[in-house]
Amino acid sequence: MALRTLPEAATRELIPYVSVQSALDAVRVGEAEAAFVPIENSVEGGITTTLDELVAGEPLMIYREVLLSITFALLVRPGTKLTDIKTVSAHPAAQPQVRNWLRNNLPEVHWESAASNADAARLVQEGRYDAAFAGEFAAARYGLEALETGIHDAENAQTRFVLVGRPARPAAPTGADKTSVVLWQRDDHPGALRDLLGEFATRGINLMLLQSRPTGAGIGNYCFCIDAEGHISDRRVAEALMGLKRICLQVRFLGSYPRADIRPGEARPRLPGTSDAEFVAAADWVARCQDGRF
Repeated sequence: MALRTLPEAATRELIPYVSVQSALDAVRVGEAEAAFVPIENSVEGGITTTLDELVAGEPLMIYREVLLSITFALLVRPGTKLTDIKTVSAHPAAQPQVRNWLRNNLPEVHWESAASNADAARLVQEGRYDAAFAGEFAAARYGLEALETGIHDAENAQTRFVLVGRPARPAAPTGADKTSVVLWQRDDHPGALRDLLGEFATRGINLMLLQSRPTGAGIGNYCFCIDAEGHISDRRVAEALMGLKRICLQVRFLGSYPRADIRPGEARPRLPGTSDAEFVAAADWVARCQDGRF
């Protein structure tokens, strides 16, 4: 549903993959030009599978994002009643979004995680599970029926999806953009995270996502996934990234791309002293001072 909101979807071959990992691997090995995967949910937060895949392995870049309002349908084989359901399946990120509904309607059901909601529907079709939480549109594809629809624990729940491809030049800035990076600290010391965040704060850059992920190097070793307002071509964002590159062990650039939540004319006004013109003027003043022309 989310992918089909992109105009490109009407002119490209759309190939389903069983999981986030397999979709991103297809891009890395050249089987697909891009992958469309979930990265954040307004109820559960970051989709850790996607974040971890972008943190590790051959670098990939985000080019677009889409926000999709989320409700679930309970898909079952024809003839199944609510009282017949003993097992239910969906992607792990779906469980926190339907937990209360399950407690109130199917308190004894056994939950089994699947690689995706669509794969859960396929497993119901095959008889492995009794029901799946998925989009209602998936019922016809897998020969199932929607026993219940409009299921959600939180009103206005949304999932953010991203279009991911191999690294290339970012799209031109729109005036309402987002830049995503992953940061690794050089060492663990008091104020280390503050030092990283300070590179954004001193330049008036608002952060939209900050999530730590374990590096696998032992307890207490984390990297930080960050979404920041602005585009890498903005002087303030470019200078922040240069500052981070100086002080971090590693910086992985995940892309600058248009925001899905606002249009260009609705972007937050910049703080005084953070426009490109002001950065250029400040650099020019320093150059004049170096030349003795102040």
